[in-house]
Order: sequence, then C-alpha cells, then structure tokens
Amino acid sequence: MYELSKGQKIVSVILKIIIVLSVIGGVIMSAMASASNFMGGDTVFMYFTVQSNILIAIVCLIGLIMILMNRPCSKVWYVIKLVATVSITLTGMVFCFVLAPGMENAWTPPSILMHALVPLLSVIDFFVICNVMKVKKINALWVAVPPLLYAIYSGIGYVRNWEFFEGHNYPYFFLNWGSEAGAAGFTDGVPFMGPVWWILILLVFLIIVGFVYLLIADLIRKKTRPE
Repeated sequence: MYELSKGQKIVSVILKIIIVLSVIGGVIMSAMASASNFMGGDTVFMYFTVQSNILIAIVCLIGLIMILMNRPCSKVWYVIKLVATVSITLTGMVFCFVLAPGMENAWTPPSILMHALVPLLSVIDFFVICNVMKVKKINALWVAVPPLLYAIYSGIGYVRNWEFFEGHNYPYFFLNWGSEAGAAGFTDGVPFMGPVWWILILLVFLIIVGFVYLLIADLIRKKTRPE
C-alpha cells in the first residue's frame, strides 16, 4: 500500500467535503418537497437514489476523517468505496439517461445535487485516490450487492403495497411488477420489459462498470507508482 501524496489529500478532502454537503443538502430538500412529487416527502429514504447518496456520503466521511488523521484506509474501505462509487454511478446514469428524458422539471436543485454533482465528484474522487491500493478484479462482483438488495426491498414493497409516492407501490417504472410486461415479459411501450430483465441487465452492467473502474485504477497506478 502506498500513501496519498499531499496533492491527492488536498484534492480528495475538497471533493469529499463537497460530496457530503451536497448529499445532506439534496436529501433535506427532497424530504421537504411535497409528497406528491416523485422522490419527495417522507418517503424519500425509500429510493435507491437517496440510499446510494447516503452510502457514498458515509464512505467519504470515513475517508475524510482518516485523511485528516493522517491514517491510511483499509483494503475493506477501498472495496466499499468501489461499491459505493458504482452504486452512485448507477444513480446518475439511470436518472440522466432513463428517467429524466420522460420527466417534466427533472432538474430541480436536489436532483442536480444527487443525480449529477455527487455521482460526478464521487467518480473523480475514486480515481484521485485509486493508485494507493490494488484491489483484485474479483471484488467487482461486490458492486451487485446494493442494487440486488434494493430490488428485493422494492419487490417486498410492491407485494405489501407500500406507497413510494402517491398512487405508486413501486419506486421506478422498471421495477413495476404489475406493468403490461409482467415479471419477465416484453411490451412495445414503457417499461418495454419486465423487472426480471431490467434487474439482470443492470447487474451485469454494474459488474462491468466495476471491472472497468478497477482496470482504469490499475493503469493509473502503473503510470504514477512504477514498480
């Protein structure tokens, strides 16, 4: 394990502070919004968006404390950092490319913070510090855990008829088990296919993203930390 350089520490500290403050601000604003709004009100914590934002904020806060105490983070922390970074990547990409195009007033202040700023800065922070620790590629499989757990959680919510927002017992259209596509069918319109296929595709995609992130981290480490 290498130590972070002074420059890495400064940049990472700044990024982590912005990430933590952005998550706090985004969550508070979302919680204060009307319950009739998508991802607003007291059900805000039921969404993967908020959960993944809180996860990356906690990971960054721990990393920030360790840097300020001049102590190295463990390999476990780096693996969790990878998992949290890929989860927040999913949050950003799904919202920007799947949800936002079909929404009116998608880019509200909390949405910008939690779906754009936090994901972008989290990925940058990951690569800023990635050259101090070699994480085995097999650890990319761990990135599937948060979305898989959320799929189970939202499925339970659907069966028990939890209200994620007014009139909806599912959080996102691709997790609607009662759509025309059914659980594993297909349809010409939204959601195009059942949740089973969406979940499988997203899990494979995330594992690939995790692997690519580790591959890029290896390249950065070889460039900056030659043996």
